[in-house]
Amino acid sequence: MNEIVNRVANSPIVTIDLEEFYSPLSRYQFDIKDYLYHGLILREAEFRAALREFEWSKFENGCVAVFCSVDAIVPNWAFMLVGTYLGKLGIEYVVGDMNALEQYLFEKAFTKIDIEIYRNRPVVVKGCSKVAVPLYAYGRILSLLQPVARSIMYGEPCSTVPLYKVGK
Repeated sequence: MNEIVNRVANSPIVTIDLEEFYSPLSRYQFDIKDYLYHGLILREAEFRAALREFEWSKFENGCVAVFCSVDAIVPNWAFMLVGTYLGKLGIEYVVGDMNALEQYLFEKAFTKIDIEIYRNRPVVVKGCSKVAVPLYAYGRILSLLQPVARSIMYGEPCSTVPLYKVGK
């Protein structure tokens, strides 16, 4: 009787599952629109007073997107001022929307990759995940792998789309 051999399991292909880089941190939003006078402009004295009274500890153990969801006159320093309160408590934040926050968290996780384990190897970037992986993460992992990998594919090891291969 012939033994069934799992060629995928025995292959030199390395699979990268971007879901493994998804941060478990809670995500929060701080929308400056809630502090605008008549929903249009920011008044410095009132804004500073509101920030002093805000309960910043509710963002602990998380990461915050600081943004303004309406088209209003908001000076750049306002976003930075919010950051000073978060920074005092060691709370991570980005100035930008939730998409910018996800990009930041993936980029932070990618800095911990030992890229050498992919040198001269075929790599598959897994396509399916249980969490929402931003498109940014797919492009960024490709830019990290392309200088070192022998080939890069997308999908599952048993069914992939070839993306890149080192020329002979």
